[in-house]
Amino acid sequence: MEVLRGQTALVSGGSRGIGLAIGVALAKAGAAVAFNYFDEPHEAPAAIERLATAGRRAILVQGDVALPEDVERMVAETVTAFGRLDIAVASAAFSEREPFYEADLAAFHRTVDVTMWGSFNIVRSAARQMIAQAGGTSADTSPIGNTRANGSIVVIGSPHAYTAVPRSMAYNMSKAAVDQMVRTAAIELVEHRIRINTVTPGWIDTPGERKFASDETIERAAEKLPWKRLGRPDEIGRAVVFLCDPASDYITGSALLVDGAITLPWWASRGSGVPE
Repeated sequence: MEVLRGQTALVSGGSRGIGLAIGVALAKAGAAVAFNYFDEPHEAPAAIERLATAGRRAILVQGDVALPEDVERMVAETVTAFGRLDIAVASAAFSEREPFYEADLAAFHRTVDVTMWGSFNIVRSAARQMIAQAGGTSADTSPIGNTRANGSIVVIGSPHAYTAVPRSMAYNMSKAAVDQMVRTAAIELVEHRIRINTVTPGWIDTPGERKFASDETIERAAEKLPWKRLGRPDEIGRAVVFLCDPASDYITGSALLVDGAITLPWWASRGSGVPE
């Protein structure tokens, strides 16, 4: 079902992995989609070509989410191409893994700039565009039950927000900040009838994960997970479509876990009562 027919979307970090899968899922649900990339478009051009063949509208927009001016331009390019902005997804992230006391501070700052500030820049610029489209006013004045949202924003979170994963301090800090950012934005955007939610993936099989471990290492580790496998990017894409669906109008300020039970005390179910 094309539940997003007639809507337009911008997805940051849309060149591969989770971001690319989200953009494709939104397009298949009927939305026109702008796929953002930073330095390389990676798999996005081929995906856009396939979507175009299927009659979907999609474009590439380059920009560094860490720079507010780049994000404002990305939003403007999306609006120029499609006429408006109904959906924004903050998916771009960056991470290096090393002890904080030995960390390359340039990489540490880059992690925060992309993962935290990049998400904020998407949320801020998208919200400003959505408010402007609504005439700068708050909700429409339809009777209760007939009101409609003026936009939907989704931010990709992480269990790192509440799990102190070692060698990932900058990423942990950034994702914790993102969770609080979404909740605060949700209450501030209520009067404008703009919804904002978080999707929290578990361990997803992406190029970013394979940056830190070999295929064999990942396969062995996956067998120890409660669901016996890593998650797939398309599963995150479906979660984003669900949250952006107008039928999910009553959901805002929420975090949707898509993690195969990895954040539950799954180790206790094996009888020992303690982690292995």
